[in-house]
Amino acid sequence: MEITDVKIRKTFENQPLRAVLSVVFDNCLAVHDVKIIFARDKYFVVMPSKKSPDGSFKDIIHPINSSFREELEKTLVSEYLSLEETPRNSESFAK
Repeated sequence: MEITDVKIRKTFENQPLRAVLSVVFDNCLAVHDVKIIFARDKYFVVMPSKKSPDGSFKDIIHPINSSFREELEKTLVSEYLSLEETPRNSESFAK
C-alpha cells in the first residue's frame, strides 16, 4: 500500500497535538483525522479513534504491521516538519 497524498488540515502551537491530517492510500482510500503528537521529546502518529461506552478510545483504523506503521509515521512526521520549516502567512494557510 502506498501513501499517495498527505494534507495537513490544521496545526496547533504550544500543545502536544501539533497537527490533524488526511492521508490518501493508493489514490483510492482517504483516512481523515490522523494526528501528529509531540510528547516525550518525539513526534508520533495517532490514528482516528472513537470513544467506547466505557470511556476508553479504540482506533477505527490502524496499521497491521510494524513496518507499515514505521513508514506511515516517517512520512507523516516528515510532511509536518517540512511544513513547519516553510514560512507561511495567515492568508496562505489557515490554522
